[in-house]
Amino acid sequence: MEREEGASPPAAPDTVGKAEQEDDLGYRLFPERNKNPQSFLVRSLFTYHNKCQVMLRMTLETNPYAQLLLEAMKQSGCTVFNDRHFSCENCDACVGGGFDSATSQIVLCQNNIHHQSHMNRVVAHELIHAFDHCRAHVDWFKNVKHLACSEIRAANLSGDCTLVNEIARFKFGLKGHHQTCVRDRAIRSILAVRKISKETAEKAVDEVFDACFNDLEPFGRIPHSKTDAKRAFRDFQNRDRYNANL
Repeated sequence: MEREEGASPPAAPDTVGKAEQEDDLGYRLFPERNKNPQSFLVRSLFTYHNKCQVMLRMTLETNPYAQLLLEAMKQSGCTVFNDRHFSCENCDACVGGGFDSATSQIVLCQNNIHHQSHMNRVVAHELIHAFDHCRAHVDWFKNVKHLACSEIRAANLSGDCTLVNEIARFKFGLKGHHQTCVRDRAIRSILAVRKISKETAEKAVDEVFDACFNDLEPFGRIPHSKTDAKRAFRDFQNRDRYNANL
């Protein structure tokens, strides 16, 4: 899940048992998930929805992070269709987007995404969750380590922690800063959608961090910039051609 900067995650209760009973699994952040969908004509009258659709189309057609992930999912037997697998909706102010595994849909928070660069990052982040959902048996709702692993991968590979983005957040350092950013953002994302303590989220992230941080599929590298992502996409396409000729 892509969490908005400057917004604090909901406070986690102290009692784990009580949290499990009351945990709505983050759906409170996406209120339109529980409503009957509006007709396309009604939705098209709202500027937010129009803008969201235009920016989404631009991302899917031009962003190398998204293009690589879409191709990887297609090769894995999970072809993504714009109208079926993306939904522009109004959300809680603390999130930019989310992956709904129950419907295999990516939710884009049209009231919180106002710039193309933000749309690019949110789509890439959520497509990594969708890719993980496609290729592995992820227990999103009951196994916090599974969630932690996907959040680590999404923060690591989507461009969330690029130097440019971290400078814009006034957070930057030298040695090991990328890993620190990935860890922090994974923890914050978990806390936004699960009613667990910070200590529980930190423990889950730390226990799987090394393995999940080093799982670079389908990029084969950490794409620290759009240029890196373009190279990764080209290498992915060439790898496919090579395998086809074996």
